[in-house]
Amino acid sequence: MPANAALFPPFQLEAANAGADLDQRIASQPWSDISAALHAGGCALIPSLFDAQEAQRLAELYDDDSLFRSRIVMARHNFGMGEYKYFRYPLPTPIQALRSAFYPHLAPLANHWNAMMDIGVRYPATHAEFVRRCNDAGQVRPTPLLLRYEAGDYNCLHQDLYGEHVFPLQVAILLSEPGCDFTGGEFVLTEQRPRMQSRPEVVPLRQGDAVVFAVSQRPVQGARGPGHVYRVNLRHGVSRLRSGRRHTLGIIFHDAA
Repeated sequence: MPANAALFPPFQLEAANAGADLDQRIASQPWSDISAALHAGGCALIPSLFDAQEAQRLAELYDDDSLFRSRIVMARHNFGMGEYKYFRYPLPTPIQALRSAFYPHLAPLANHWNAMMDIGVRYPATHAEFVRRCNDAGQVRPTPLLLRYEAGDYNCLHQDLYGEHVFPLQVAILLSEPGCDFTGGEFVLTEQRPRMQSRPEVVPLRQGDAVVFAVSQRPVQGARGPGHVYRVNLRHGVSRLRSGRRHTLGIIFHDAA
């Protein structure tokens, strides 16, 4: 039996042990290495966060409209081609657990980045506290989402900003298997440094892999010494699918206005 098989017992997506299992699974990741990768390049890979069965069960949630508050067809908004759905509250147990479990490991880096960029905002220790801050400012709509792409679909480069309060890191988890379920459809990041052309990066993902990445900006140490830090702007997207179907789970930590 795969090590992760207990997370989603058959037909029990809301299993009581799902949250505790994810807490432990995420806590056991090499967070010093993940933080170093994020600080160095704006993204970090977490291999095999879910096994194939778990990833497939999460992808299958897309067809249950009762779980979602809205469906977005990208072409209607010039976002690209394809579609996605935002979960409604209360979130399914694994989705809520992912938000709660990832956040405390990312908040220290988020605070460090803001300090480097001379931004006064600091993030509380728990995700529940941060959500209350969002809610108090009128950001009350949940932002975790499932995305579905078919052959020919793509996602334009963008930033997921939904209001005044933005947590500067987010997570995407690939739920389909490249080369089997789909071809093409690479996850792409671009970084724009001052007075330089954009730097692209393709992040290779397998089914169940997670990538943590900067939402919109991060600090970079300048060449003139420790006191010289500048901000770089980041965008992310998905290249055109050549065949098949691709599902992705997006975990965004701030709520939307």
